[in-house]
Amino acid sequence: MANLKILKTRIKSVRSTQKMTKAMKMVAASRLKKAKNAVEHSRPYAQKIREMIEQLSQNIANRDNFDEKYPLLSGRLNGKNYLLLVISSDRGLCGGLNSSTVKHTKARVNELVSQGYDVKIFCVGKKAYDQIKTPFGDKIIAQNFGIFKNNIDHQVALDIANKLLSLFEEKKFDICEVIFSKFKSAILQEQVTAQIIPAKINLDIENKINQNSSSKNINIDYPINYEPSKDLILQELLPRNIAMQIYNYLLENNASEHGARMAAMESATNNAGKMIKNLTLVYNRNRQANITKDLIDIISGANTV
Repeated sequence: MANLKILKTRIKSVRSTQKMTKAMKMVAASRLKKAKNAVEHSRPYAQKIREMIEQLSQNIANRDNFDEKYPLLSGRLNGKNYLLLVISSDRGLCGGLNSSTVKHTKARVNELVSQGYDVKIFCVGKKAYDQIKTPFGDKIIAQNFGIFKNNIDHQVALDIANKLLSLFEEKKFDICEVIFSKFKSAILQEQVTAQIIPAKINLDIENKINQNSSSKNINIDYPINYEPSKDLILQELLPRNIAMQIYNYLLENNASEHGARMAAMESATNNAGKMIKNLTLVYNRNRQANITKDLIDIISGANTV
């Protein structure tokens, strides 16, 4: 009977785990709905601010002395210092989401190092930091934990953007890329690398400028009139663009985390159900075998008498 007691204890333990995973799935599903709505509302704004910067950068007059006036747009010549802003979650139990982010980060770091670049890492989220600090601990220059435990607001992204701008002004890096999980659906997330410093300009714009480089007085007509001036707006818009893009990436990663956790908890709940079914079958077989053995012993004793 000791074996039956162990099986009964295991079945009870798995059922308790199943209740927990089912509850976590419901919580993740509830949070996913809010996170998905936030992402869908932030994407158009982030796209429009990028388009506005591209339109403003098309002006030939504004492109004079770009290296001095707009380093956030033009970058630095022969920049050899990379900063990777790695966004992950602060909590686990979300499948292979964080592991995929870490794998993507390691591949990108090794690629840049092999090309002769000096790489630094800024970790947002504890899970990626815990896995990256062993192989690349000397490259981590900053970290930010706990922002995904509460609702994400624009101020969080603004604080990170100000930190990046401060490091850029101190010439700690020349190029900044963000590695995050882009939300596709509840069961699909994609690890993405996006460059935010310097801001990328559409290649069609660059080709148009190169084709007309012989003429210094060419102006491009815009469907929008800007006030005060395009120059002042561009100076004000570039830092705001960095904060907005980071805010969008944080929301993308947050939605990906809830989607991955919901899928992982659903899978865990189903696996627990299968395990309970198998343990119950083994328990019933052993119980029936013990009953049969007891009956045989009783009958054998009666026949002996």
